[in-house]
Amino acid sequence: MAAAPVARGAFLGALNPLAKIVAALPAILALVFVRDLVTPVAFLVLAYAVLLVGARLTPRVLVLLGVVVPASVVVVGLGFALWIDPERTDATTAVLRIGDWALTDGALTIGLATGLRLAAIMTLAFIGGLTTAGTDLVRALVQQLRVPYRVGYAALAAIRFVPRFGHELDVIRQAHRVRGARDGWFSAPARWLGYVVPLLAGAIRHAERVALAMDARAFGAHPDRTERHLVPWRRRDTVFVLTFWVVSAAVFVGV
Repeated sequence: MAAAPVARGAFLGALNPLAKIVAALPAILALVFVRDLVTPVAFLVLAYAVLLVGARLTPRVLVLLGVVVPASVVVVGLGFALWIDPERTDATTAVLRIGDWALTDGALTIGLATGLRLAAIMTLAFIGGLTTAGTDLVRALVQQLRVPYRVGYAALAAIRFVPRFGHELDVIRQAHRVRGARDGWFSAPARWLGYVVPLLAGAIRHAERVALAMDARAFGAHPDRTERHLVPWRRRDTVFVLTFWVVSAAVFVGV
């Protein structure tokens, strides 16, 4: 039995999926209770550094990290600043005043702290989410955490339904174009409704084939199964988890 292939040139891709989750989990939980500005900024810098050094970043991921995350901080920060109870920030200075309503610097600080905290939590979760295949995570859960393989591989089959649905939807779209389906704003809802029935029929056929294949391989007949792909827990996984915990603790203590 050979170990599952990993991404070359990026050390996060070579780690056990559970190691990346366990490493970031204490910091994520602790950030829920943080109310200052400096701590989430420090963890944002830490998460960005780990991702930039340890992950192979695609253009889509770079847009996510460079545009979506900063934009979410601004949107969430302003949203919470407008939503917060004015009585909590009466003693602070008004930055913007419209009639009797005033936006204070205290409200902006609370909103920005909330936006940064959520962004830091999200970016820490990206360490595992952007560098781990769903199949490897399921295998790690079965092999390391002893999740019953009946549950794990049922989830694995469900994960593999997603690209199958994407392929079938593309085929259905091409078939509609060949038959002269019209484009436009008004025809779009009818066209999307026309995708539902063939897509559902294809999903049922695929589910039947998967069920028959699992029955033919005696799925569920025995308490354990032989693993074709191994996702082992190595020494480097332990080193990464302990190092991340030490750095996280240092950030909290230093801040």
